[in-house]
Amino acid sequence: MKRGYTPAQIGLHWLIALMIPVQYLTGGSIERTHHAVHMGVTPSYWDVVQHLFHNFAGIAIGLLMGVRLVLRIMQPPRISPPNTWAARAATMLHHAFYAAIIGQACMGFVASYVWFGIAPYHVIGSRIILAMVALHFAAAAWHALVARNDTLDRMLLPRRKSAGNL
Repeated sequence: MKRGYTPAQIGLHWLIALMIPVQYLTGGSIERTHHAVHMGVTPSYWDVVQHLFHNFAGIAIGLLMGVRLVLRIMQPPRISPPNTWAARAATMLHHAFYAAIIGQACMGFVASYVWFGIAPYHVIGSRIILAMVALHFAAAAWHALVARNDTLDRMLLPRRKSAGNL
């Protein structure tokens, strides 16, 4: 098996992977809440709850992704350097995930607490991340079902300690 990620990196990956779909499910409440307020109507209780959850979960995702980035810098995954176009594309996609998700969290914070005018860019960012997730999922499925290699094992199983670390 290729040596890959630490348990902390794997845990953060899956925690964030579970939290991001919740953002898509709760995002519509923001428009409904703001529309109701602008129309002079009290927004529904459930929309307000989802709106708050979306905001705080987005902040948490941004912070967790920042921790993930620090861990990746301090403890890079032990994988061979990309030497094919597919490996280089995968590396670029992973780097883009860090930038897009942290940027998305920052835009969401600004839209909620500083300047709502950035909100349309936050929506565009969500669509870009959705496309990236679809590409990431398709690549994972390809590795598991077509190539049948151990690429997914790196994000499922913690890296083993090398003989020098025992």
